[in-house]
Amino acid sequence: MGFSIASALSFGWETFKKRPWFFVGAFVLIVIAQVVVEGLRRAIDAPLGGPEGNYAFLGSLVSLALSTLISMGMTAFGLAAHDNPEMVELAALWHPHPFWKFLGLSIVFGLIAVAGVLGFFLVIWALGPQFGHGLAIVVVSLVYIVLAVILMLMFVFASFFVIDRELGPIAALKDSYRITLGHRWPLLGLMVVLGLINILGILALVVGLLVSAPVTLLAYTRAYRVLSGTAGAAPLADAVLAA
Repeated sequence: MGFSIASALSFGWETFKKRPWFFVGAFVLIVIAQVVVEGLRRAIDAPLGGPEGNYAFLGSLVSLALSTLISMGMTAFGLAAHDNPEMVELAALWHPHPFWKFLGLSIVFGLIAVAGVLGFFLVIWALGPQFGHGLAIVVVSLVYIVLAVILMLMFVFASFFVIDRELGPIAALKDSYRITLGHRWPLLGLMVVLGLINILGILALVVGLLVSAPVTLLAYTRAYRVLSGTAGAAPLADAVLAA
């Protein structure tokens, strides 16, 4: 079974159509959860002196922990919905295991982003006097955009490996790198198409996102299942995702 942009999109749309109101409701719950998390962060930070208070990091820590749980739930929900769309329940959105591995992956991604920003300014500082700061910023920005896209394509499925197979952060990154080899151009095409679909969802009074977001999740999950060789296999995730 080969991977293609059309097959991933078709799977996402056809699966969504099986239970459209269910998927819309699931993403409404996700949005509500994200709003609650942001409100909770502000509520914790306010008595501690606001964003610049000495203990304002407490709100950020709570937000990080809860946002991690939301991301874990979305990934688990996507896997469960892919494997058994007729039987998946909203309970699949609650999937707190393995929390520390998923959080570790998020931290690794954060460190990569910080290293990228620091590297960007260091390169600008080094090249600026020779080529002019304006030209250096343009050239380095283009190079960094290309590198960021490549990294995104390499590690796009790392979170799926953590949830689906309970791999650690480094092992998940390695396996994502492995299964995307030879498929990065079609994956880039899938990202672009899904990005455009979500932009259309925003333009449709934002309400369109309640359709485009679940289709996007299902399409990415399909790509993961096909490239990892688990599409059509017995839903190993069902027992794990329900835990």
